[in-house]
Amino acid sequence: MKPRKVAILTAGGLAPCLSAAVGELIQQYTEASPDTEIICYRSGYKGLLLGDSIQVTEDMRAQAGILRRYGGSPIGNSRVRLTNIDDCVKRGLVKPGQDPRAVAAKQLKKDKVDVLHTIGGDDTNTAAADLAAYLKKNGYNLCVIGLPKTIDNDIVPVRQSLGAWTAAEQGARYFQNVVSEHGASSRMLIVHEIMGRHSGWLTAATTRDYLRFVEGGLFIPGLGHHEERWSVHGVYLPEMELDLSAEADRLCGVMDRLGNVNLFISEGACVESVIAEMTARGDPVERDPFGHVKLDKVNVGAWFGKRFAAMLGADKVLVQKSGYFARSAPANDADLVLIGRCVEHAIECAFRGASGLIAEDEEESGRLRPIEFSRVKGGKEFDVRTRWFQEILVRTGQKAGRKRTDA
Repeated sequence: MKPRKVAILTAGGLAPCLSAAVGELIQQYTEASPDTEIICYRSGYKGLLLGDSIQVTEDMRAQAGILRRYGGSPIGNSRVRLTNIDDCVKRGLVKPGQDPRAVAAKQLKKDKVDVLHTIGGDDTNTAAADLAAYLKKNGYNLCVIGLPKTIDNDIVPVRQSLGAWTAAEQGARYFQNVVSEHGASSRMLIVHEIMGRHSGWLTAATTRDYLRFVEGGLFIPGLGHHEERWSVHGVYLPEMELDLSAEADRLCGVMDRLGNVNLFISEGACVESVIAEMTARGDPVERDPFGHVKLDKVNVGAWFGKRFAAMLGADKVLVQKSGYFARSAPANDADLVLIGRCVEHAIECAFRGASGLIAEDEEESGRLRPIEFSRVKGGKEFDVRTRWFQEILVRTGQKAGRKRTDA
């Protein structure tokens, strides 16, 4: 049965898929069911709580394909946890004494929404599932269909999150310019910090994409312009064991030989050590509404830079973060294909009233299907034993990494 009215919202941090996914949903609904009304809640769950929505007009439908060319989200994002009542009250999203779930449910009833499409990470989609369950208990059936968005590809049991391929490609592109700074000073240490709280997938994939650029380059070794100086000399992920002293000894040899060292580091690598040091100093450790430590305040890249600089005798340290550059890009061709497949399946599910997170299910032989929300969670670790990553470690000269859980 075709839905009479659908709503779309994007939430959480940005990823190179949001704009394209919104446009794809509007376009495919217009082709499959032109009579289905479409609204978009502004700024994710914030807009839902405040009743702030956009009515998608005929002109908007006709031009929806334009959104594939852009990054960001045209309808806006926010980080709102419906079960965090105090935070919702503090931000003025609900009044004291109100349950945000009840406020959201009332708005969805008022708007007569049959299907809610959420585009976000595990927090966004499990929040939507909780909302649907709340509505069902109160006599309102809502079909919730999510699309997985995380640039670090860390949702269980999703094989490939939308936007992650693009983020890796863009992070590599970012460093193609930054790496030129290796000649700006003698004994230069460049730290490239890449997003990834629990999972090192994005850092690993960004390294892989960047090394492909280096491998395809032309160099003049006699002028000091040779491949090794442009390469990556160390990669550090949350899943890897790290002996800081042993790595410093290895990298000292690289610095002595080349005059520069380039490191790719996940923002979640060694984060426990950084937080422990902050706590010992009495520094506050800030958290978001979901309880996650704000990694931009922890600043792992600077922590690595400070320690390695002293141990390597670096004359200059440059710490650069590609996260905002990478996550704000428009989706690349590979992601556009994946977005199109997922949206097509999402609309099929909407027609038959099947809720779930639309993705390739790793626990079901990679089949594209509506994954049950009860099975969705974040923090999926990257397997450092993956062959292509082991090849990267051989190239950098590092010892084979292993998961902390294997220690």
